[in-house]
Amino acid sequence: MFAEVRAFFHERDVLEVDCPSLSLCAPIDAHIDVMKVYLQSGKSAFLHTSPEYGMKRLIALTHRDIFQMSHVFRDGELGKRHNPEFTMVEWYRLNISLETLIQETLSFIRLFLPDLHATSMTYCEAFEEYAKINPFKAKVRELIKIAESHEIHLSDEMRHSDKDSLLNLIMSLVIEPHLGKDCLCVITDYPASQAALSQIKKTQEFPVAERFEVYYNGFELANGYHELLDEEEQRKRLIAENEKRISHGKDLLPIDEEFLAALKIGLPDCCGVAAGFDRLMMVKHQKESLSEILPFPWPT
Repeated sequence: MFAEVRAFFHERDVLEVDCPSLSLCAPIDAHIDVMKVYLQSGKSAFLHTSPEYGMKRLIALTHRDIFQMSHVFRDGELGKRHNPEFTMVEWYRLNISLETLIQETLSFIRLFLPDLHATSMTYCEAFEEYAKINPFKAKVRELIKIAESHEIHLSDEMRHSDKDSLLNLIMSLVIEPHLGKDCLCVITDYPASQAALSQIKKTQEFPVAERFEVYYNGFELANGYHELLDEEEQRKRLIAENEKRISHGKDLLPIDEEFLAALKIGLPDCCGVAAGFDRLMMVKHQKESLSEILPFPWPT
């Protein structure tokens, strides 16, 4: 399947690259924890949770379509569908629409799951269908009631958390199990507050993030963006994510100035997506756990 993946991108003239796994800074996300490495010099470094920052630095220098298959590392992620170290396939395409990337992503997934048809829903439609609530208009207290009605245990911290944390919880436990029943399901138009590294577009009611996720039988296989190009806006979002981390009792992470400098130099208009290779292998072979397809899974 490594060969199949490489052939897929070779046919499309997408260049394979190899960015470092170890860096002095780490991708900043309130909900993803990085692994810290302590060096003999007394400095600390980080194992990346995604090669995204390095890949965007390369795009700014080369203006090329690129992909990478790399091991990535995420602390605290261990279970049937999670491993602290896993293989990610990430790629970026210049000057294409998000819809074009969605179709390419579906073609990529069909290397592993051939002949599956695809459906699509907006984030709002998914919430209205399976949680009976509009996620854009809902108040925190209403989301707490939705969680309780589905017998989800809420800690005191979660009861006093921000709206997006509750939306993520409901998405994970209430909505995702319904997505992609024996098909591929594409979810689009996430709340602007969940834009991460994607651009935001205006709609008649609420601004939405230009991002998508692909689900199969209740779990995520890929996550893609129309990439944010504005260095100042990206800096604001990284600072905001760090503030969320502090509010959740997590470490403050250093901002990657080299990544922001690449945006300032000028990142061409592009769309990017990351897919979990191990999960794709798991569903290809109809297994229930990553431990069944990884040569040396992390002990549970």
